[in-house]
Amino acid sequence: MRLIESGDARLAVFEEGDPDDPTILLIHGYPDTHRVWDEVALRLRGRFHVVRYDVRGAGRSTAPRGRHRYGMDHLVADLAAVLDMIGKPRVHLVGHDWGSLQGWDAVARPGIRERVASFTCFGGPGLAQIAHFMKHGRRRDVAGQLARSWYIGAFQLPVLPELAWRTVMPGVLERTLRIADGVEPRAGHPADTLSDDACNGLELYRANMFTRSRTGGDPHVDVPVQLIECTGDPFVSPALLGSLGQWAPRFWHRKAAAGHWAQRGNPDLIARMIGEFAEHVDGGEAARSLRAARITRGRKAFEDRLVVITGAGSGIGRATARAFAAHGAEVVCADLDAEAAGRAADGIAKDLGGTAHAVQLDVADAAQMEEFAGNIRATYGVPDIVVNNAGIAVAGGFLDHSLEDWRRTIDVNLWGVIHGCRLFAAQMAERGEGGHIVNVASLAAFAPSRLLPAYSASKAAVKMLSDCLRAELAGHGIGVSAICPGFVSTGIARNATYVGAAPRELSEEAVRRRAYPPERVAAHILRAVHRNEAVVPVNAEGKIGYVLSRISPAAMRGLARLATIPGNPRIRR
Repeated sequence: MRLIESGDARLAVFEEGDPDDPTILLIHGYPDTHRVWDEVALRLRGRFHVVRYDVRGAGRSTAPRGRHRYGMDHLVADLAAVLDMIGKPRVHLVGHDWGSLQGWDAVARPGIRERVASFTCFGGPGLAQIAHFMKHGRRRDVAGQLARSWYIGAFQLPVLPELAWRTVMPGVLERTLRIADGVEPRAGHPADTLSDDACNGLELYRANMFTRSRTGGDPHVDVPVQLIECTGDPFVSPALLGSLGQWAPRFWHRKAAAGHWAQRGNPDLIARMIGEFAEHVDGGEAARSLRAARITRGRKAFEDRLVVITGAGSGIGRATARAFAAHGAEVVCADLDAEAAGRAADGIAKDLGGTAHAVQLDVADAAQMEEFAGNIRATYGVPDIVVNNAGIAVAGGFLDHSLEDWRRTIDVNLWGVIHGCRLFAAQMAERGEGGHIVNVASLAAFAPSRLLPAYSASKAAVKMLSDCLRAELAGHGIGVSAICPGFVSTGIARNATYVGAAPRELSEEAVRRRAYPPERVAAHILRAVHRNEAVVPVNAEGKIGYVLSRISPAAMRGLARLATIPGNPRIRR
């Protein structure tokens, strides 16, 4: 620890790691001290020179008297004093909460911006950016952020906030850490000086929030900025964070499945993101997730995203692979038919100039799926989007279905989806940056049919599985969508197995006459991922069936009885 002078304050500065390595300077927020960074600093100090300091009024730094001494000019002067102590031409700056607020202000100022190689922020934008959002943002977005920021108004009250921090608030903070962030208090966080730090830090809000925020300075910054949006942060809205990209020409927007104190809740992820960004700015190759996070004009919607699609050799799978590739994604085309998978991947490369890889895969084989998922991660990384599309159909009456018909249908249509969800969801959750899983079900998921008992049962299970997974994985930032198309012009009717007296010719003719191309289903899939939609019925019969199944299930059961199997008296009654 060093003590340095900064005007009317003495700052406690802490260093670790090799001073010859690139420097990362960590600024904590309210009501924390430098100790909130312990886990992250531990993970960075092997590659970086890590510097932290207690801001004025917190921890071992002194607390000047007078509200004006906590204004932004004093905070930026403190940062400049720490930079002087470090003595390097440029450092990588990282700010959380109030550390982020003062970081945004500092990197816009001459004398500081030239000394900052990059800026990583999470937990809050700058005052100038907030002021612009409050003035020009959509009314409902502004109202939503004001509701999240209710405590700022409470902190303006005299006496009561100080009284709360001297009595009940330390306990409230500990419970918030446990419940909202899943973090247990430990030595150093919350600090032993919490009550004093919180009372002193109230002056940050009183000296800055209702002065500069009315007019704001110039919100533009020239340094490379990485925004880490913590999807579980209750204090900052996605709309406010989404507005920040306009202020930095070099801007990366990443998402972390974490709460407000992400450096405590998921230190591996936060340290990795900080390190990846610093190394890239210093000339290193960008990781895939960092490349995908770059915000630029003209950038394709899924550029640098990795998409894995099963059943990609034909039909909906092939159309979806091409659609994602056309929007910039790198695609893995997996199919039981190796030649079909190869043709799909080659077509993406030749027709679209995209990047695609072909893999032969039996989704019903658990061991093969395990190996496939492991190879994808080792070769290309964790996928951002997985589309479980592979499926088969057996048509005919229940009494004509053999046990093998049931086993094969369930193995491919349901177990194939289970394998894909289980393996890739685990990878996404461990990575901590979210993702999306698309499970292709069918109109048959909610429209019973006497001609498709095994197929309908498997697709209904896929839809319910998707609903269950959506609830479980939301906390990891992973979306799950069930796509439920009606009749689509694919080869499924032609390739189906017909048992008993099931009408092959009528089925194939009905699909042919419907003439609904799989490319339109693919468009719905891309839209579902972009909007994080839960259940997506596709085409007229899909939408009508979905609505009718919710309004009148009895009507759907009645319609199911209308379908007959010519020449099969056992079930035509």
